Amino acid sequence: MGEDKYRDEVAIISTPSRSQRFNDDNMVALEVEVPETLHQVGTDSWFQVGVVLSTGVNSAYALGYAGTVMVPLGWTGGVIGLVLSTIISLYASTLIAKIHEYGGKRHIRYRDLAGFMYGRTGYIIVWASQYANLFLINIGFIILGGQALKAFYHLFRDDDHMKLAYFIAIAGLACVLFAIAVPTLSSLRIWLVISSVFSLIYLTITIALALKDGINAPPRDYSIPGSKINRIFTTAGAAANIVFVFNTGMIPEIQATVRAPVVDNMLKALYFQFTLGAVLVHAVTYVGYWAYGSSSSSYLLNNVSGPVWVKALANISAFLQAIIALHIFASPTYEFLDTKYGIKGSAVAVRNLAFRTLVRGGYLAVTTFLSALLPFLGDFMSLTGAISSIPLTFILPNHMYLIAMKKQLSLLQRSWHLLNVVLFSVISAAALVAAFRLIAVDSKTYHAYADL
Repeated sequence: MGEDKYRDEVAIISTPSRSQRFNDDNMVALEVEVPETLHQVGTDSWFQVGVVLSTGVNSAYALGYAGTVMVPLGWTGGVIGLVLSTIISLYASTLIAKIHEYGGKRHIRYRDLAGFMYGRTGYIIVWASQYANLFLINIGFIILGGQALKAFYHLFRDDDHMKLAYFIAIAGLACVLFAIAVPTLSSLRIWLVISSVFSLIYLTITIALALKDGINAPPRDYSIPGSKINRIFTTAGAAANIVFVFNTGMIPEIQATVRAPVVDNMLKALYFQFTLGAVLVHAVTYVGYWAYGSSSSSYLLNNVSGPVWVKALANISAFLQAIIALHIFASPTYEFLDTKYGIKGSAVAVRNLAFRTLVRGGYLAVTTFLSALLPFLGDFMSLTGAISSIPLTFILPNHMYLIAMKKQLSLLQRSWHLLNVVLFSVISAAALVAAFRLIAVDSKTYHAYADL
């Protein structure tokens, strides 16, 4: 009764518009409610959405997986883990995509879908979990931007005048300017092409230089570092990092932008992401680990050797792509704020520009401050994976699909989804403990505003 009352309240408050979908059996047009939002819904092609998803996968984070995934897991664990993560992440993402219109409503936000299924408590928990997930991801992007700028700087200046915190501040400012200039996720358009070019540049350069270094280098050490007890925690942390590689935690928000038929087109976008979109991230991870072994860093461009101008191009491309990628993961926060405060009309209207400057600027200022305060990128990846990526990506999709499709599922299928819920809950708990331990250890090793 309480959940039904909550659903009724959501329907009243959202004052939904209507869109059409078709019943595949008789091609009868059905009305689907679309919640109120001041951002665009149902305007993008599946290909554009696929590029958005691939932009997240092939972000500058990809330069760190050799160090944060392969080093603690080794060849066997790392390769098997990444391949399995690709397959399982695709499977889980398709589950959540298939129930986008569950109950005759288009659920354009993850929290709306949770509220419709679980009531107000589920709505609040998923909202908090998702926004924590996106906030931590954005911290990582600003750290990455700062690292890329610092690496670029040190190619030309060999001094210690500029610390990592300064470069993080510059990266944060660049993100603020981009957030002011680009109002919505659908507005990225040409920026997605530019982002793809940047990704292709730094990933291709990194792979080429790592291959050269690996061919010319003596035999590498591929042993897993650390004591036996440390390996247990780093393995759990690496498991969270593997989940983080391919997942956004915002499938409903991205699916909201795709044109009808929304399920079929979103599935096409996901297949694109997990096939062509995943090739380079696998390649740079394996080649980087092959070339540098257990000395692979969390930012692979710090390992490679080659012409200064080539490395400079790769680093500046990684910096610029991190700005665009951050905007994707910040877009649910921006959409919530814009809708809550009625920011509509021309993107260049004085009121709208002032709002984006103050509100988005304030959000990114806090993000930048925390990035500079604790710039432990690998630890934040582990924490993000444990606290939110695993629940949002694996636990909830399986449970939601079980609820939505329970009448159509056999006993074996229901048991399968319940097994996934339990298994990934255990993995999430173990990874969370490991992530907090890693942060505690690094906090003792490094001081605030560490110049890593």
